[in-house]
Amino acid sequence: MTARIVLLVTSPRLPAGLLTAAAWDVVRQHPVLTGADSELTTAVRQAGAEVTVVDGPATQPLLDAVATHGTVVWLAGPAGDEALARELGLRLARQPGLAEMELMYGSWDPPGARLLDAVAVLDRLASPGGDPWKRAQTHRSLAGYLLEESYEAYDAIGADDTDALREELGDVLLQVVLHARLAEELPEDERWTIDDVAGGLVDKMIRRNPHVFAGAEAGTLEEITENWERIKRAEKARHSALDGVAMSQPALALATQILDRAARRGIDVPLPPAADTQADAEARLGADLLARVAAAREAGIDPEAALRRTTLAHAEAIRKAEPPPPPTSPR
Repeated sequence: MTARIVLLVTSPRLPAGLLTAAAWDVVRQHPVLTGADSELTTAVRQAGAEVTVVDGPATQPLLDAVATHGTVVWLAGPAGDEALARELGLRLARQPGLAEMELMYGSWDPPGARLLDAVAVLDRLASPGGDPWKRAQTHRSLAGYLLEESYEAYDAIGADDTDALREELGDVLLQVVLHARLAEELPEDERWTIDDVAGGLVDKMIRRNPHVFAGAEAGTLEEITENWERIKRAEKARHSALDGVAMSQPALALATQILDRAARRGIDVPLPPAADTQADAEARLGADLLARVAAAREAGIDPEAALRRTTLAHAEAIRKAEPPPPPTSPR
C-alpha cells in the first residue's frame, strides 16, 4: 500500500468537530499529528482518534510516522499551515518514494464566513484591552462617520470604480458592526447584538418577498414594488405618508422624496407661495428651489443628480483654472 500523508484542512469558523464523513473516516483510521491543541483536537480525541501534538518542525516527525504506520494525518491549524505544506511538498518532490501527499478538506468556509471574522475583530477592539478610541465612542459620536463612509461608497459607484466600492463598503460594514458591538454595552432592556441586526434583516426580506419565499405569484416589477410597499405599510403602521423619510438627508434629495411620497399617496398640497411674495431672501430662495424640484419631477429629472453633475463639471473647471503648484526644491 502506498504511504500517504493526508493534510487535513478545516474551517476555523465552523464549530469544532463539524467534519465531512470522509474526514472522520481518515482521522479514526490513522494516527493524527498536529501543531497545537485546540477545540478541534479535543473533538477528534473525544471521537476516539489518536492525536499527537508536534512541538517544533513537523516535516521529519510526519515522515517518521508515515514510515511506521503507512498513512498519517496532519491536522492543519486555523491558517492552513501552508508553509509546512510547501516544505513537505518540496521534500517529497526530491524523494518521491517516501510518501504521497494528499490535501483533504474536512470542512469549508460557508459564504459570508469572513463576516464572523469582522465581528470577532471589532469585539476585540471594543472590549477591555482593545482600542481606547473605539471603546470611547457612542452611537451619536459615530453618526458622522456612517454618513461619510456612505458618501464615499456613493462616489465609488458614480466613478464606476468597483475596487474602490469594495473597500468603501468594508468601511460601511465597519460602522455597522461597531454600532452593534457598542449596543451590547447598553442597559439590559435596551441592548442588542449584530445577530439581532442580521436576524431582523433576514426576517424582513422573507416577509417582503413572498414571491420568492412563500410561493406567491411574482407578477410585474411594478406589482412586486407595490406589494413591497403594501407589506411595509402594514409592518410599520405609519400614519403619515412622510413617516420613514430621512429628514437629515441633503435638502435637495429630501425635497424630491417628500414630493414623491405625497404624489404616491395622491396628496395634493400647493407649493409655498411664489418666491417674489416671500418676506426674506432665504424664504424666496427656498420657495424657488422647491418649485424647481417639483418641475424637475414632472419632467422625469432627478434634481440631485442634475445639480451634482453640473457642480462636478464646475469643480473640474476650477481645477483647470488653478495655478500649477510651485515646484518642489531639490533636497
